[in-house]
Amino acid sequence: MTRYVIVADLNRCVGCQTCTSACKHANATAPGIQWRKVLDFEVGDFPDVSRAFLPVGCMHCDDPPCLDVCPTTATRKRADGIVTIDYDVCIGCAYCAVACPYQARFRVDEPAVAFGGKAMRHEDLLEDPARIGVAQKCTMCVDLIDAGLSQGLTPGVDPGATPACVSSCIAGALHMGDLDDPNSNVSKLLRENRHFRMHEDLGTGPGIYYLYDKGIGDHTAIEPAPMVADPVGLAAVSPKLQTNWDWRAAANFILGGAGTGLFATTVIAGLFEPVHWWAAFLALAMVGTGLFCVWLEIGRPWRFLNVLRNPGTSWMTREAMAAAPFFGFGALYLLWPGWMAGVPAAVSGLAFVYCQARILRAAKGIPAWRQPGIATLVVITGLTEGVALFGVMAVLMGFEFMELAIVGSGLMVLIALRALAWQTYRGALGTAGAPVGALNALDQGRANLSARVQAVVLGVAIIGLFNPPVLALAGVLVVVTGWGFKHTLITRAAFNQGYAITRMPARGAGVSAPGIKPGWATE
Repeated sequence: MTRYVIVADLNRCVGCQTCTSACKHANATAPGIQWRKVLDFEVGDFPDVSRAFLPVGCMHCDDPPCLDVCPTTATRKRADGIVTIDYDVCIGCAYCAVACPYQARFRVDEPAVAFGGKAMRHEDLLEDPARIGVAQKCTMCVDLIDAGLSQGLTPGVDPGATPACVSSCIAGALHMGDLDDPNSNVSKLLRENRHFRMHEDLGTGPGIYYLYDKGIGDHTAIEPAPMVADPVGLAAVSPKLQTNWDWRAAANFILGGAGTGLFATTVIAGLFEPVHWWAAFLALAMVGTGLFCVWLEIGRPWRFLNVLRNPGTSWMTREAMAAAPFFGFGALYLLWPGWMAGVPAAVSGLAFVYCQARILRAAKGIPAWRQPGIATLVVITGLTEGVALFGVMAVLMGFEFMELAIVGSGLMVLIALRALAWQTYRGALGTAGAPVGALNALDQGRANLSARVQAVVLGVAIIGLFNPPVLALAGVLVVVTGWGFKHTLITRAAFNQGYAITRMPARGAGVSAPGIKPGWATE
């Protein structure tokens, strides 16, 4: 077997950015897009200050999280370990970008040149319109590797078969080769030097190894020291708020959860009294609007049917597949009300919101999303909002007191369950389960699911059992708090992983020092 990896010697890297320039020249990436970049950061207090450089990019993981989440199968892994993208299949949903813990995925929506005017010669020669509006990343110069192999060259040894970043490194800090070959250059380096892989605890099996010290001594991983603050010099490696999914993605989670919850409530109510078609119609419209917002956000919207290509591993594909029977049976329910169409539609709707919850759970690149409790919280929140909306409409439509009491009782139970799910989720995050910025966003008032806020909402619902207008107010509060939480979760708490440096490099005759994990708190 062959497993190509990159070895970066942190002791030799001088931060010259030659690898970055070589990569941009070889691949003509857009301004601001760097498939290979070198992070420059400082740690310590004067006069004990250390400066280090960290080459980063796609890790070509053993178990790439981007591969599993991709709904189109555009992301693929070759037998030699190189992870590629098929630009002709990708829809530009950026799910891979939020799933990647290494911030190695990019999407460029408009053509651009480096200096804003006429394109340089290499930009004209290498311009690839197929890369616009889709995911892109380092390919380890796979075309160069394949061409070299066809000529009998050895990747990592012969420049004609070696990635541009490796061949250009002036300090000999970057190396590439076959890890499965015990006699290869990379295998020898890893045997002779202490090394680590970034975010190895996530189980991705990253294909970039970092050398930090000579000798074959203890290679036991040392947990880097969390640093709550983001002092000057660490901005490059600190967690940042993701920008791939905005309010349009949030709208899908907001309207999808509330809409499916409302439809399920409507169907249950219709089993005991005349069907309320207006509630069912509103539910379908809400879910449809949420999906339309997502359609507006993807880079290649007219390829949207490609989302159905990966039901085996992608929860986004499964979400789309659950939407089809939901709208199909839902339309039948509007035309011929009854349980035969309503129950399958409601079940499909619940499957839809569950898939939404698992979409977040599978995004390893966003710590606040990947926590297991997020799935339960998102599903219960959607159901609670659905009952709340039904209750508001029931009050406006003049339901009987007993009917309102039943709706109010169900709402009270769900408010309590939602509060419990929130406490479980937030408790599991603790103080170190996500970057400090994410925890601050979740704990601020806009999240609206704190124990104090939910106690107020529950109290209003209890009073509403005896006062219909107050019950409507409770429903409004449930919806506002739930939607506020989901908007916060997607747009304000979605900080990425940042870069954790397990060990600082040894300079000269010095020794390596414990690493850092900026932007994270201790337990």
